[in-house]
Amino acid sequence: QVQLVESGGGLVQAGGSLRLSCAASGRTFSSYSMGWFRQAPGKEREFVAVVTGSGGTSEYADSVKGRFTISRDNAKNTVYLQMNTLKPEDTAVYYCAAGNSRVTFATMRNYRSYDYWGQGTQVTVSS
Repeated sequence: QVQLVESGGGLVQAGGSLRLSCAASGRTFSSYSMGWFRQAPGKEREFVAVVTGSGGTSEYADSVKGRFTISRDNAKNTVYLQMNTLKPEDTAVYYCAAGNSRVTFATMRNYRSYDYWGQGTQVTVSS
């Protein structure tokens, strides 16, 4: 029902910035909460950020709070993740995810709450 395609990943030096984009298909994009998750080698998939369908509420993992910003443009069916002051610890594959009623305040940090996923984009931060 929803197809997601991430872009914008790459190699950047510590302290630099990247902006990830996630382009979505579908006519009901604005009804979905959109999340970003990441997974580094040898680690579990972890929550990064989420924004509600209206864009009125955003939540962040403590590890990225103050450095990353999630936003969405419903007219373009696109969600963004602006990543500033990048650290080597941010190196991971970043995934975009979409969810609806199962994404609540209590479950929004759990990847199992989301129904649709992109293929991921690699972010590598060098020291």
